[in-house]
Amino acid sequence: MKMKTRILLVAALTAWFQFHLPAQTGVGTSPAPVAAPEARKNPAIIPVPRTGNITNRQAQVLQRAKEAPGDYDIAFIGDSITQGWESPAPKGGRNVWQEFYGKRKVINFGVSGDRTEHVLWRLEQGQLEGIKAKVAVVMIGTNNSNKNQDGTDTYSEAEILEGITTIVHEIRRRQPETKILLLGIFPRAKTFSPQRGRLLQINQALAKLDDGQHVFYLDLGSQLIEKNGSISPDVMPDALHPNETGYRIWAAAIEPKLKELLGDR
Repeated sequence: MKMKTRILLVAALTAWFQFHLPAQTGVGTSPAPVAAPEARKNPAIIPVPRTGNITNRQAQVLQRAKEAPGDYDIAFIGDSITQGWESPAPKGGRNVWQEFYGKRKVINFGVSGDRTEHVLWRLEQGQLEGIKAKVAVVMIGTNNSNKNQDGTDTYSEAEILEGITTIVHEIRRRQPETKILLLGIFPRAKTFSPQRGRLLQINQALAKLDDGQHVFYLDLGSQLIEKNGSISPDVMPDALHPNETGYRIWAAAIEPKLKELLGDR
């Protein structure tokens, strides 16, 4: 009786191992391949158009290039901070624009709310076609640094950097004779903040794009903050957009470099 019980037990164990062992050890079978997670495509370098009411402004700046082609001294390319050159005083820089650029041929390609991918889309749509500027003043990226509704970062610092770098390369490709004055992203927030720190990290890397021949980097952020690190409402009332005072600081800061690049005496 004991022998029979042992035989039955051995048979049962053998059957169990035959059924379970291949699945657990892979003996006699090939393990199922594990799919690698799909790499995130950097949205900061994928050209996309704007939606909503701002498409009116987007269309306006695209039309400017078509309606007034030719040689220019300076083309400003950016977001609402660049667009603000057209706003009247005291909130905007219209008076300062007239003072510094009224005797030069200058065109403004600033669109409020634009991120790097929107500027890339405008370049694809012919923003620079027919336009030949001696200098392109570029500042973009602050809107890429904003957060999602859940508080997470929409873009990493590396992605924003790649977006701005791609814009510089695209301008160089389309306008090889144009000198690019690449500006560091302006500081934002009333005082020190993680977002401002992210922008500083990006600016440090952007400075490496300065080759002394075609691309020239300039960071005037230190001129827009107080000694304690805060942003004065007398310069940026909302701690983001310059007012007339802020635009005057901006214009004065880049003027020496512009004169050099334009060959002004």
